[in-house]
Amino acid sequence: MFPIRTTEKKYHSLEEIQQRKEELAADIQKDNDKFGTLWNGLITPREATTKGEWVAGLIANSVTAIDAFLLVRKLMKNYGQFFRRKKH
Repeated sequence: MFPIRTTEKKYHSLEEIQQRKEELAADIQKDNDKFGTLWNGLITPREATTKGEWVAGLIANSVTAIDAFLLVRKLMKNYGQFFRRKKH
């Protein structure tokens, strides 16, 4: 996603080290802000503006729920013996 920056710069004074530290802190803060924006955009629910969009969202969520139910049912049927309690 982000290129890895490698530096082989030699520092000769504490001021150079402090300046580099401040640059890195600014870069980290900028990347943190970018990730925060992307994350909030990912988890923020979008409100349907029209009735058609609301119905489409409802159908999409219903299909996802049914698909998840069928997947769990199939897995339990094929691999259910791993989840059953053993009788003593």
